[in-house]
Amino acid sequence: MDELQLIAERTGSVPFAESGALARARARLMAEIAAAETENAVPPRNRRRWAWTGAGVLGLAAAITAVVALAPVEQVGLEPPAAAADPVTVLRNAAVAALKSPATPPRPDQFLYTKTKQSDGERESWRSADGTHDGLIKMADGSSFPLPGCRNGRAQAYKGGGPLKGVTEPCAPSPAHRADLPTDADAMFAYLNADHSGHDGDFNAMGKDVLSLANESYLSPEVRAALFGAAAKVPGLRAIGHTQDAAGRPGVGITWPLRPGDDPKVAKPVVIVFTADTFQFLGTNSTAVTASGVVDAVGQRP
Repeated sequence: MDELQLIAERTGSVPFAESGALARARARLMAEIAAAETENAVPPRNRRRWAWTGAGVLGLAAAITAVVALAPVEQVGLEPPAAAADPVTVLRNAAVAALKSPATPPRPDQFLYTKTKQSDGERESWRSADGTHDGLIKMADGSSFPLPGCRNGRAQAYKGGGPLKGVTEPCAPSPAHRADLPTDADAMFAYLNADHSGHDGDFNAMGKDVLSLANESYLSPEVRAALFGAAAKVPGLRAIGHTQDAAGRPGVGITWPLRPGDDPKVAKPVVIVFTADTFQFLGTNSTAVTASGVVDAVGQRP
C-alpha cells in the first residue's frame, strides 16, 4: 500500500487548519503513531523509522486528516483549494470572509471615502453616509463632480459643474450606508432581481448592481455576506483560477454572464476579483478598490 497516496486521498478534499488549532490535533497524531507502533511491535533494531503497515497506516492517515480538517470551514474561512474553480464556492468563501470583517458603521454626518484604480487613472469619492450631506467625486483628470445632499426632498441644482444660485430640484437621499438591505442571501437575491436597474431575470444588470453596492457603499458584514451569497445564485457564472484586478493585484475571479444576444467574441465579461487566500473583495478587472474608509469631511482620507 502506498502510504503517501492514501494520505493524499484522505486530505485532498479538506482545508488547512489555522495554526492555533493544530496543537490538539498534533497530540492526537502522536497518539495514533504510538498506538500504531504498539500494535505492530517490531524489535527496535529491525524497525524502520516511519514504517507502518495495515491498521497503522490507516490510523496515521486518519490522524493527519484530523490535523488538516480540525478547524471547520466557518472558522478557517476557506473551502478546499481545488474548489476555487467553482464560482459558487468562491462566492460562498467571500461571504464567509465578509462575515469576519469588522463592523464600524459610520455616523449619519460622516462620509464613505473610496479610491478606485481605473484604466484612465485613480478616482476618489466621498459619499454622505445618510445621503443628506454634500459629497464629491474627483476624477483621474483632476475634474470634480458634486454629489449634492438631499434634504427635505430637495437638493442643490447644478449646471456646468457649478451650483445654480437659489435653485433646487426634487430628490431622494442616496445614502452610502445601506442599512436598509437584506441580511439573507435569498432575500437579497429577490431584492436585486426586482428592485434595481434591470427587469426580472436580467442577471447582467444585477451584476452591475452587485458591483455598485460592493464598490462604493458601506455594508454591514451581514449585508455584504448576503450580497455575495445572492450573487452565487446567478446561473451562468464562471470562475477563473488566476487573474488580476485593475491595480494588478492577483486573485481568483468570477465572470458574470453576458446579456442575451451578446457576441462572446466581441463582448468581454466583467471579472469580479477576490484574493485567492482570504477571498476579500478587490474589485474587477477594470475597476479596483485600492482604499476605503469612513471620514468626517469631504477631502479627508482614512
